Amino acid sequence: MVGSMTGATPRSAALDEALGPGSPIVMLDKVSLAFDEKVILRNISFTLLAGHTKIILGASGSGKSTILKLILGLLKPDEGVVWVNGERVDEMTEWELMKVRADLGMVFQEGALFDSLTVAENVGYKLYEESGMPAADVRRRVDEIMGFIGLGEFVDRKPSELSGGQRRRVAIARAMASKPRLLLYDEPTTGLDPITAITVDDEIIKLRDIENVSSILVTHQLRDAFFVATHEAVRHDDGRLQVAPADPEKSEEAEFIMLKDGSIAFEGHAAELRGSSDPYLKTFLS
Repeated sequence: MVGSMTGATPRSAALDEALGPGSPIVMLDKVSLAFDEKVILRNISFTLLAGHTKIILGASGSGKSTILKLILGLLKPDEGVVWVNGERVDEMTEWELMKVRADLGMVFQEGALFDSLTVAENVGYKLYEESGMPAADVRRRVDEIMGFIGLGEFVDRKPSELSGGQRRRVAIARAMASKPRLLLYDEPTTGLDPITAITVDDEIIKLRDIENVSSILVTHQLRDAFFVATHEAVRHDDGRLQVAPADPEKSEEAEFIMLKDGSIAFEGHAAELRGSSDPYLKTFLS
């Protein structure tokens, strides 16, 4: 397994430097959104640093997935500012947003794979359709990332021949094929049994720690949320990757956001969330 996957369209070196470790890759500043009389988000502000993870929790209807849509530019806020990869997206046209979205990957709740295409065609779809990359190079990239997620032998199968967990991992591979800086996960483990869900969690962790991919994870699965927040991927001298409990400093690279009635009720690390005495948070976590 290689240390950094290659083969996708190269990114700007200047932008890579500007958005290096410790710099903001997503920022929402006093964002509010309502549909008619229904308030969805109220004065939301947070910053995601490059290579870090934000885990967004909250009850159904609290606005978790709406935040992802704002980042993608699918919705515009009524108030506030949304920055992605150094670009202000809330004022962009659809044409301008295409360039920003090219550096984003989205993993949907059910995977959203094309049943009529093979796994290889699914994973390489964006590169085949949008990059102008030669087909042979796309296939090499597909083989590379399928090896990274440990499913190389399934590359020529149809999604219907895979298990639920394997389909979710293929969806992650598809989102990662063009080497985006930012991955957005919308309930990626919903409906999976705990053992299968761990395999998906492992891929999220590996991409963050080995590939330095920034991520926003929307979920109501508390076990998966805390697993991602408190584990790290470690590469051994023999090239083998292992996901293991993270040391305290590494754990600080993952932060939780708890939404309540459209507002942020909590923002902080796993230990702080577990130790909170707030009655709402204690009830939610129990």
